[in-house]
Amino acid sequence: MNIDFNKDNGLVPVVIQDNRTLQVLMLGYMNEEAFEKTKKEKTVTFFSRSKNRLWTKGEESGNFLRVESIDIDCDQDTLLIKVIPTNVVCHTGSFSCFGQKDSKGFLYELEEKIAQRIDNKTEDSYTYSLYQRGMNKMAQKVGEEAVELVIEAKDDNDLLFKNEAADLLYHLLILLKAKGFTLKDIEEILLNRDK
Repeated sequence: MNIDFNKDNGLVPVVIQDNRTLQVLMLGYMNEEAFEKTKKEKTVTFFSRSKNRLWTKGEESGNFLRVESIDIDCDQDTLLIKVIPTNVVCHTGSFSCFGQKDSKGFLYELEEKIAQRIDNKTEDSYTYSLYQRGMNKMAQKVGEEAVELVIEAKDDNDLLFKNEAADLLYHLLILLKAKGFTLKDIEEILLNRDK
């Protein structure tokens, strides 16, 4: 990765994006030292222009940004870092410096919660109890929810229809986890079909 730190007095802008939801969380700046520290520690460290020093996001609040990937733009002077935030990102208490949490990426958060409940064997969780009942029961539940969605599609109650659609998606996520697949795997198939 050949980053051009010479264009703006040794600093490059860094766009921080939630790895699960793809929501933009904040913008910061890095010098070469901050970049190397970020790569090494897998936690985002900026160069604070106001403090004139390295600043690890979360060093005071505990709201760290755990690095998932680092990409560079075509001009080699801007970074995109995808992260898993440990809590809210903005100093105002907002999820993002650009506003509240965007629902468009929530399915990925839900997918992660489902995986955690299954992996951690959360006993009081409906998700884990369904998972324990086996593949046949999980597949049957997806089928039941699909039928209920079809029934509601023929009626005029939008709220019931949307709730059945949510139930179907939720149970499909459990089934995908049980089969060892993720939403990303399904997205890739859809992307390939779009070509």
